[in-house]
Amino acid sequence: MTTARNIVITGAAGGISSEITNRFLQNGDTVLASDLYQETLDEWRTRWDSDGANPSLHTFPADVSDEASLADLAEAARERLGTVDVLINAAGHFPQTPFEKISGEEWRQVVEVNLSGTFYTVQALLPLIKQSERGRIINIGSGGMFFGVPMQAHYIASKAGVMGLTRVLARELGNDYPITVNLVTPGLVVTPAAAAVLPEPLLAMQRNMRSFHRDEVPDDVVGSVFFLASDDAAFITGQTLNVDGGLTMW
Repeated sequence: MTTARNIVITGAAGGISSEITNRFLQNGDTVLASDLYQETLDEWRTRWDSDGANPSLHTFPADVSDEASLADLAEAARERLGTVDVLINAAGHFPQTPFEKISGEEWRQVVEVNLSGTFYTVQALLPLIKQSERGRIINIGSGGMFFGVPMQAHYIASKAGVMGLTRVLARELGNDYPITVNLVTPGLVVTPAAAAVLPEPLLAMQRNMRSFHRDEVPDDVVGSVFFLASDDAAFITGQTLNVDGGLTMW
């Protein structure tokens, strides 16, 4: 078990990030779980903390595309945690639209959440991360950016931007602080919600292309994030850890 830390995770109510939140709580870490709506967080709280009595779990609604909202999140983190050891940027927006039908408004919305949201969140919380002796920033990307995904030009482009941002932050922050910055890129993760809408031929194609011929599930991604947040990963920074069961090898 890794020594307890203070964790902030955005998009905490998503399929992957909810399992990540649960893993850190099981480790004894203190977690500030954030998502767009408090109602959504309240629903997930029963999954993370069934009796509602875990003092290590805090929730706070925030919109990662709104700098004022993130200033409020940073203040909540300061009040409830003091410092931040690990920031996990997991908030994301991923509509599926043919390229020629993507409006300028839709493009801007996706980029604002996925890329600008990561930028805004790091800026807002960085003063608290700098106070940690083992700061970690872990961004969640997409394995789809290695081969392109039809009807997701805006999503894939924004996630590729997050990879570039990750590398720049690793260079800049590593000069003066013991802060690592890394990117985890999952493949197509089959959450219960995704399983209800994704066509079986697509899932079958993904299974057949992987080294492991099965669906990727949220638990498959959790360990990589937990490792990058650990003391064992203190000398790993600026890296992209692809977690897709061997679908992409590069």
